[in-house]
Amino acid sequence: MSTDRPHPPLSADEVRGLWLGLIGVLIFSLTLPMTRLAVGSPDAPQLSGWFVAFGRAAVAGILSLFFLAFTRAPRPAPGDWPLVLAIAAGAVFGFPLFTSVAMRHVEAVHASVMLGVLPLATALVGAWANRQRPSAGFWACAALGSALVMAFAVLKSGAAAGSLSIHWADGLLLAAMAWGALAYVAGGKLAGRLRADHVICWALVVSLPVTVPATLFTWPAQPVATPSWWAFAYVAVFSMWIGFFAWYRGLALGGTVRVSQVQLVQPFFSMLMAVPLLGERLDALTLGFGVAVIATVFLGRRMPVQSRTTITTLTSRGTP
Repeated sequence: MSTDRPHPPLSADEVRGLWLGLIGVLIFSLTLPMTRLAVGSPDAPQLSGWFVAFGRAAVAGILSLFFLAFTRAPRPAPGDWPLVLAIAAGAVFGFPLFTSVAMRHVEAVHASVMLGVLPLATALVGAWANRQRPSAGFWACAALGSALVMAFAVLKSGAAAGSLSIHWADGLLLAAMAWGALAYVAGGKLAGRLRADHVICWALVVSLPVTVPATLFTWPAQPVATPSWWAFAYVAVFSMWIGFFAWYRGLALGGTVRVSQVQLVQPFFSMLMAVPLLGERLDALTLGFGVAVIATVFLGRRMPVQSRTTITTLTSRGTP
């Protein structure tokens, strides 16, 4: 069964889902520039990437404890805990840790291109998780998008080093993309069973026994500039917490296939925000590769994906 068949007029829930998804994307688009501001550069280091990764999760986890208690959230069912743990692995540990460490060594506009293929990675993980069979065209777009990202990384790193190479931080960004895709797919599925705002909260709360001690252990010993603390506060409260409220609710209402389309604009918002916030330069090479990557993702999302099993309710609507 192809997912590209004509879609009926949007329902009120689908429209709300699209708007909530866009709000989530706008919040997430500031994550890379704010993380760069929080960790600083090799010449002017601020907070360590380890502290930013664990600290943002610890702050959001403590807020989640109060929120779950205030809303009298029921515990997830036994069968839901594997998805909660998958979200924790991807959204609480994997993505924040790899991006926070990498962002001290690459600019935000550079990282935005590297992570521009995240929607396509999400589609691949979703197809595997829901036992779907992507078409040859889909795989071709995935391969082309990956090749563009790697070519960009080699060209940019090679220009800086004087020879063609790839910076080790680009490998961290690619790993972050994989963990982010896992968290998106698991969260999209779980948001059909739990309240969307409870999904990320449970993942954060179960991570507290790790994130709180790790935050205290990596607490900065040197003075840190005030803007870096404000940037850390943003990624803790908005990127790690509130943004997921809107994002997962949007996925639950509108379905992952439709709502994830708005994620295509996230790299451009990240690039644009990096210019005034960090004083970075948006050159023609970066912009050109960014447009090319997003074009492959856009085409790939429209390629047919065959179902291997009968999938109902949110799963059938929400799988890329």
